[in-house]
Amino acid sequence: MDSVSRKNIIPLVMGFFSKRVVYHAIFWLVFLIAMVRTDGGELSLGYSIIIESINLLFFALIVYFNLFYLIPNYLNDKKFILYCILLVLSVLILTPIKIFVLYFLLSYFPGMQNALILNQNLTFLSTFIIAGSSTILKIISDWVRYQRDRRELQTQTMQSELKFLKSQINPHFLFNTLNNLYALTLKKSDKAPEIVIKLSEMMRYMLYECNEKRVLLSKEVSYIRNYLDLERLRQGKNVQIDFTVKGNVTNQKIAPLMFIPFLENSFKHGLNNQISQGFVNIEMEVSEGSVDFYIENSKAEKLPAIEHRRSGGIGLVNVRRRLNLLYPNHYNLDIKDNPNTYAVNLKLDLTI
Repeated sequence: MDSVSRKNIIPLVMGFFSKRVVYHAIFWLVFLIAMVRTDGGELSLGYSIIIESINLLFFALIVYFNLFYLIPNYLNDKKFILYCILLVLSVLILTPIKIFVLYFLLSYFPGMQNALILNQNLTFLSTFIIAGSSTILKIISDWVRYQRDRRELQTQTMQSELKFLKSQINPHFLFNTLNNLYALTLKKSDKAPEIVIKLSEMMRYMLYECNEKRVLLSKEVSYIRNYLDLERLRQGKNVQIDFTVKGNVTNQKIAPLMFIPFLENSFKHGLNNQISQGFVNIEMEVSEGSVDFYIENSKAEKLPAIEHRRSGGIGLVNVRRRLNLLYPNHYNLDIKDNPNTYAVNLKLDLTI
């Protein structure tokens, strides 16, 4: 048999053994073999198989009656006391029937018949234990299935939310950048071509890099530098923009566009509302497993009413949501809104 045939057969075999009927049948077959092997030895192998098969049949009857009727109709509906009563009653009804059938089959073995009658309580107890064990296994399997489905749902929900949040972030920055470019083209500024280049680099990053859950921190830093270069071109000489990186940016990875909303807000709601000169100071301290991002900008004491209402807008709402999704319990966000300045300090654990 060649390797191609093996590759085709393995999934078929795995699919076959994953079917519920198959592994239930395997379980009962193994159980039967164990029962036959633990038989006292008074019976022949063939007769022992017949007796234990009947014994197994009654075990299977109480198990599947419990699984398909009692548990769905009573235990799942939180009728616990009624469920217990009906389970005991079912075993009480089934036990004498089982003893009668086995007594008839053991007609050539009077000693075993007498032992069967004397050990009726043991027969009842063994049947009840099997039924109770099926209940415990059902509860455990349902719990495991619930946890698995819950994790899958959480994963799907998180992925959907992150895609939605990114779809909000990217057009948001594109819209602002195009506005900047439009304003300069109206003025026929020589800075417009440079902005086009920066915009091209930013778009390439957003389109081809930001679809990943994590990107290299170095690429995020390059994106920030491009963003700030674009703002320097637009703002002119009256605005002081400083960006300092401390530590070594090597192979650390971070969720894409995590810092950009803070940058965008610092210009849109800070410098753009300044009557005179303003500033944006940014410091990023990087270690092997963490990053500490600090940004502070000047702002007017009283923002226009419309701007003030929008000042938390899409950016900050999204970044808080993304932090909770991507860095749960592994980040610290501190925002200080002072009369003349606005500061944000975000610390991220990059090891998760």
